[in-house]
Parts: sequence; C-alpha cells; structure tokens
Amino acid sequence: MTQNAIQQFGAASTTEDVLRGVSLAGRRVLVTGVSAGLGVETARALAAHGASVVGAARNPAKAEHATAQVRADAEKGGGAFGLLELDLADLASVRAAADRLNADGRPFDLVIANAGVMATPFGHTKDGFETQFGTNHLGHFVLVNRIAGLLRAGSRLVNVSSAGHRFSDVDLADPGFEHTPYDPWVAYGRSKTANILFAVAFDARHRAQGIRAAAVHPGGIMTELTRHLPAGELETMVAQLNAQAAAEGKPPFQFKTVPQGAATSVWAGVVAAADAVGGHYCEDCHVAKVVSNDAQGGLNDGGVRAYAVDPVHAEALWAKSEEMVGERFS
Repeated sequence: MTQNAIQQFGAASTTEDVLRGVSLAGRRVLVTGVSAGLGVETARALAAHGASVVGAARNPAKAEHATAQVRADAEKGGGAFGLLELDLADLASVRAAADRLNADGRPFDLVIANAGVMATPFGHTKDGFETQFGTNHLGHFVLVNRIAGLLRAGSRLVNVSSAGHRFSDVDLADPGFEHTPYDPWVAYGRSKTANILFAVAFDARHRAQGIRAAAVHPGGIMTELTRHLPAGELETMVAQLNAQAAAEGKPPFQFKTVPQGAATSVWAGVVAAADAVGGHYCEDCHVAKVVSNDAQGGLNDGGVRAYAVDPVHAEALWAKSEEMVGERFS
C-alpha cells in the first residue's frame, strides 16, 4: 500500500495531492465527458501519472480541443490518451461505442462515469427518456453493462453523482414526468440518486469477481454543467445556502476548483482501498455518512440519503432500467 493510500485527504485536496507518488503505468481507464471541466481534469491527472486513458465525448471536435493539455501531460508522464465518440442521450451511439470497445478487446482497470447534464429544460433523449434520467443514468447503465466483460479483476466503476441526489429519490412509477409536473432540480435529483443506486447494484453483482463500484460527489464547482441555469439562479442558490449556514453557525459555502472537484473521483478510483469504497457514496475524499431520508440540512452538510444506498431499492431501479432500455444484464 502506498503512503497516499493511508493518508487522509479532504475537501481542499486536488488530483495531484491524492496521486502524489502514485504510478498508474499499465492501467487502462475510460472517462466519459472529456470535453470540459471535471472530465478533462480527471483524464489529465490519470494520464499524467502513466495511465492509458480513453476519453468519451459527444462532440469529438470540442473534446479534441479541450484535451490538448491531457495529451501533453500524458506524453510527459508516460501515459496515453485517445478519444471515443459517445452520445449518452442516444442509445444507438452508446451501443456503438460499447461495440467499438469490445471489438478492441483491451481490458479496463477503471471506468469513471463522469458525463452528465444538470437542471435542463423539460425534454427527451433520442429514445424518448426524460433528458436528465436518460443521459445521466440510462446512457451510463447501458454503456457500463455492455462493457462489463472488459473489466478485469481488481477494477472499479466510479459513478459521478452529486449532493443534488438530496433533491429527490427516483420515481420508478413515473420516471419520465408523465404524471407529475416537471421540475428541473427534481429531475436532476432523480438522476443523481440513480447514479448512486446503480453503483450499489453493480457492486453487489460484481464484487465476487473482484470488481467494485462506488459513487462520488465532486463538490460544487463552476463548470459548463451550469449552462442551463437561468441568469442569477446559481447566485440565488448560493445566497440561500449561506443564509442557512449562517443561521446554523456554520461556515459559508465554498466552490471547489476543478482539480479539487476531480480529486474524489481519482481517490475512489485508484487510491482508496477497494473494500472501503465499494458499494458506497464518497465525498471530499472519504466515504460519506448515511443520513435519514427526512434529515434536515442543506446540500452543504454532507452525507448520503438512505434511499440512495438501499440495496433493495437499487435492485428495483436495475429492473426498471432494464425494462426501459429493452435489454437485460446478468
């Protein structure tokens, strides 16, 4: 075990902090969403420490431009980087990407399901799913399960979720808002809860083969994820968080830098002990405490809602997801 594996990291830790002294030579990694923000930094940090990284993105031209530093750092650090076209909002694209990876045949040591959208206007993916649930959860559900045979013993899946899972549990009776009024933050919450539940169920299915899965909250970071928010909404939300924190005698909300935000994904993927993070939700480079479903407190208080890590609930979501995508995964 490296010294990094037993050090304690926290909210201010960066990707370089958690990977200091770690060699990832010989490791192969898939990271989705490498056209901006956390995905770019996650890929860069891993490749800079010797990993061979496949970066998936909906817009290859945008990703090519965004990942210039990833390639440069990979060359300096002995790693490698390549791009894969993937549109998570189109299952034909997801299946084609999985087919290309399976045809290539090279195994993975880590998959980081990082890509996503947040608080979008009401809409649908190409397959007719509500945009956020379809993109953030179902796209990754199909991709990861279709390439599960490429995950070697000792590998991990890291699903990038959010403290936004506190906005809502999944609604398996009405995942597409056909019978309930659409709210962009409720939809986001449902999709982020689904990311956690998927990790719980995937971990349960694969840990006997030495494959573990975890979900992570990266923290609040200013990235392109906020592009769908109306002007002033983010500032209003932060002001509300700070007012609540002040009333409770707590420090104000602080945004993380992108390297700080990507640190928990990297930590859970290659630094933390597999048994420590497998089947769990992590934040600030540690496993989060489970809080009750009706616990008071805001998004800045930490912890994971009990509904998001309930294994029975996770199995129900798995079955519903299979039904929705028309495909069964053992």
